[in-house]
Parts: sequence; C-alpha cells; structure tokens
Amino acid sequence: MTKRFQDKVVMVTGASRGIGEAIARGFAAEGAKVALLSRKQEALDAVAAKIAEDGGEAFPFAFHLGKAEMAGQAIEAVKGKFGRIDVLVNNAGTNPIFGPSMFAEEAAFDKIFAVNVKGPFFLSKQVLTVFQEQGGGVIVNIASVAAIKPMPLIGIYSVSKTALVGLGRMMAAEWAPFNVRVNTVCPGLIKTKFSQAIWGSEDALKFALESQKIKKLGEPEDITGAVMFLASDDAAFVTGQEILVDGGSLI
Repeated sequence: MTKRFQDKVVMVTGASRGIGEAIARGFAAEGAKVALLSRKQEALDAVAAKIAEDGGEAFPFAFHLGKAEMAGQAIEAVKGKFGRIDVLVNNAGTNPIFGPSMFAEEAAFDKIFAVNVKGPFFLSKQVLTVFQEQGGGVIVNIASVAAIKPMPLIGIYSVSKTALVGLGRMMAAEWAPFNVRVNTVCPGLIKTKFSQAIWGSEDALKFALESQKIKKLGEPEDITGAVMFLASDDAAFVTGQEILVDGGSLI
C-alpha cells in the first residue's frame, strides 16, 4: 500500500518536542522525508534518531525562526539535502510572558511577534520560491484557539496567533496562482511543555476544562491528523481555512 507522503519532503519548525515532534513523526510514518528545524541541534538529533529507528528519514537542522536572515539558509540546506520541498509546517512558537498584558514589556512583545508572525512569513516567503520552481506546494500554520478567542494571561501571544491566522489567509489568497495552498490548524489545550503553565496548575486546568466539551487534555498526536489532512491531496480544494482542534472549547 502506497503511503500518502511517499517521497515527499516536509519541513517542520519547532520539531524538537511536543506538537512539532508529533507532526514530524507522523509525516515520516507516512513515507515523507522530514526536515526537522528548531534551535537546539542535540534535541533535533534525538528526534531524528527516533524517526530512523522507525524506518523513516529525517534531516535535523538547527535554526532560529526569530532570525529572519536564517530563513534562506534553512531552505538552501533542506533543498540541498533532499532536492525539493513539498510541505512547510510553521509550528514553532514562543510565549516568554504569562500574566496580564498590561505588564508586557516591549522586548517580550517583539520576541513573540518575531517568532510567531515574522519568522513564519519570511520562511514561507523563501519556500515560495521553491514551490514556484516545482509548480506548487503546501503550507500549514499552527496557530491556537487563542487566535479566535483571546485567552487570559496570554494576551500578547493570543494576538500574535490572530496575526498568524490573518497571515495564512493572505498567503492563501496571494499565492494561489502559484498552486500553493495555505491553511491553519488552531490547537486547544495540548499537553506539552509549552503549555505546562496552564495544565500544571490545578486551578488553571479546571478553568480551562470548564468550557471544553471533551473533558481531557489534548495530546500532541491529536494535532497530527489535521495537519496531514491539510497537507494531503484529500484537501486539494481547501485553502485559506482554519481547523480548530480544541475539544469543543469554543462551541
């Protein structure tokens, strides 16, 4: 049986742990050659080793999404390794502050937008040139339900993800003539180190689950299926959309 992404090349940012690792391993299991991008080479090497153990192929490349000048280097490295790029998953994100937005300082605001908005745009812009040469490609952005409904204590992060949703719609509209599809997945509360400030607190977790219809934490693997659907030919007529994977929290 042919795997859905056999011989496709998929780039995943923030691939060293959590949702990014789960997405990368999911694509590899479906036959893709996976480029793993994140800041720490050692952590990427560990994920690449797991993928190799499972019979897949991965290329770990240390990369800082918040430094726009590195985007070209990343694209060149991945294309040099695999010869092409078929899918980009903009998963990496950051949130260095937790609390009322009225206390947010400029440095933290700038860092959040550099990684969550500016970085995905300039990396996507660079991969667009490859897609144009190849005749098409797919981009999937990972935002958050906080993009749709701002969440308490992560206000600036919420706004950055709202911007990422808008960015995805803009790219979908402008880049459609190049046979490029762009969609966004908005996870709810997923059990990762990134969200531990919420699920690690009994009170915060109780508050989060009150409005959620499926009364449990999501797992990183719960996001993988939505991403792979949007990246596959099954979604060939889908672009400029958002899929909420949130346990029904926004119903």
